[in-house]
Amino acid sequence: MVLGSVGWRVREVLDEQISQTVDAEIQGLSEQYFEGGVRQLALAVQNRARAPGSSIYLVTTYTGDVIAGNIAASSVMATEAADLVETTYQRSGELADGRTHFALARLFVLPGGFRVLVGHDIEDHRVLRQILGHGLGTSLFWLVLVGTMGGLFVANRLIERVDIMSASARRIMAGDLEQRLEVTGAGDELDRLAENFNAMLSRISELMVGLKEVSDNIAHDLKTPLTRLRNRADEVVRSDATPEEYRAALTGVMEESDGLIRIFDALLMIARAEAGYSSDNMSAVDVGSVASDIAELYEPVAEEKGARLEHVLEPGLVVFGNRELLGQAIVNLVDNAIKYGAEGAQPLIEIRGVRKDDSIEITIADHGPGIPSQDRERVTGRFVRLENSRSRPGSGLGLSLAAAVARLHQGALSIEDNAPGLRVTISLPRFLPPKGESRSERM
Repeated sequence: MVLGSVGWRVREVLDEQISQTVDAEIQGLSEQYFEGGVRQLALAVQNRARAPGSSIYLVTTYTGDVIAGNIAASSVMATEAADLVETTYQRSGELADGRTHFALARLFVLPGGFRVLVGHDIEDHRVLRQILGHGLGTSLFWLVLVGTMGGLFVANRLIERVDIMSASARRIMAGDLEQRLEVTGAGDELDRLAENFNAMLSRISELMVGLKEVSDNIAHDLKTPLTRLRNRADEVVRSDATPEEYRAALTGVMEESDGLIRIFDALLMIARAEAGYSSDNMSAVDVGSVASDIAELYEPVAEEKGARLEHVLEPGLVVFGNRELLGQAIVNLVDNAIKYGAEGAQPLIEIRGVRKDDSIEITIADHGPGIPSQDRERVTGRFVRLENSRSRPGSGLGLSLAAAVARLHQGALSIEDNAPGLRVTISLPRFLPPKGESRSERM
């Protein structure tokens, strides 16, 4: 396309130059004729014909007799064409061998029937067009050759990578969840597909491991309360108990049942949060207001435990989320802080909420025994309880639920040392209302 466009443009420019030159010469020869007649015209043509160059001239009578010029004949002389046309001509002295040449020429007729042909030889133009045509053909040949070879190379490489990915996929379907698709590092579409697929596999693997751990933990941790529940009922049935003892036994059974229901409710809430089902009920939530309400609710509880609960929350801590889940996560963290932090040398529970760049952080800190650094990542798992907490009531699901809620809201939960004690922070993306919409309208 480029060579064709260049060739066409070059031809147009050359033809335009020839047309201007021919028109100028015709104008000059016409003036010579009108000043001195046909004799002066013939003299001017002879002078110009002897000059070196590619211009051609021919003057004839109305019967075709040659008066002056540097060519013997031209095919255009027998026509009445007045436009610039491509014609053939024969040079003087070449009539015998019949050789013809090509020119761009214009014919004009003077008063008296004299016919004047003025033109320009275009042999060099034809050579130039042949060179461009040869270059075009050569370029097309190499373009097709290189394109075909490149296409075959890319196709073979693509098929090879697809075959490798298919083989990995078959191994994954066979049960090898540790298998991953190969990433070459080229950064192309297949690499991006492989990276996303590997991330999906990693997430599926995590969920499968979590499911297995949950199943094992449920079988282990719920076996004890269920066994205790069954033994208590069996003991009462086998004994000759009084109505009051029956009532006490039934009350104990109900308490154990309530504890089991709370465990299953927490598991269900965690599962819904991790599956993203709760994301449908999200809206703009002032998490600072939620934390303030929880702090006021738990102040009497902290005082009963001999601790003091303080809260410092900046205004406008708005996030986009589920109010119920966020409140449940903060409640779990505050309950844990009161449960373990009230025994410290400084029984102070602190709830702080601050804005940092594009995120909001809610921190619950205590001065209790804390959690060893090697266990801080492990305690966010389901049913995980450390040795010093097994004698206390609880299911080991509080931190797991808080971490799941943070992930649901595109945030994170971090556990740090409070020197002494523990500091747990939920970091959430700050909600930015759309332009033209006030925060109060969203809330």
